[in-house]
Amino acid sequence: MDTASDNQSATVQDVVEVWTDGGCRPNPGPGGWGVLLRFKGTEKELSGGELETTNNRMELTAAAEALEALKRPCTVRLHTDSEYVRNGITRWHTGWVRRNWRNASGDPVANMDLWRRLLDAAKQHDVSWHWVKGHSGVPENERVDELATEARKRIEETL
Repeated sequence: MDTASDNQSATVQDVVEVWTDGGCRPNPGPGGWGVLLRFKGTEKELSGGELETTNNRMELTAAAEALEALKRPCTVRLHTDSEYVRNGITRWHTGWVRRNWRNASGDPVANMDLWRRLLDAAKQHDVSWHWVKGHSGVPENERVDELATEARKRIEETL
């Protein structure tokens, strides 16, 4: 066997498609998040919620939960309808870190705990971040929206 090709195939990572969503009603208020993981034709759904939260916190939680659910380093194509998540992870976070977790105005970054959690989870993987327009008929995005809504409603039932 050719050891060069053996070494090359050993470094190829599994590709996982991920869709995430989060929301709450009212905002702030009870919230939920949903995740759809797809690997080699197999799907896994995750969801959860919190009693008192915000839309942005649920969006961040969904992305972090998705990445933390992966058992080994993967190539991940993560789809979110949250520009906040996509911009924060691809553009803004380097400035926040450079400024000791302060935003451009000098104020502490909102949701810093979840941003740190997400960055930590992402460093385990090769993640590409994709924005998808919400409520536009993308089946996977519609499904994670349903999961997030169902999770929020379960939380509301506990009130």
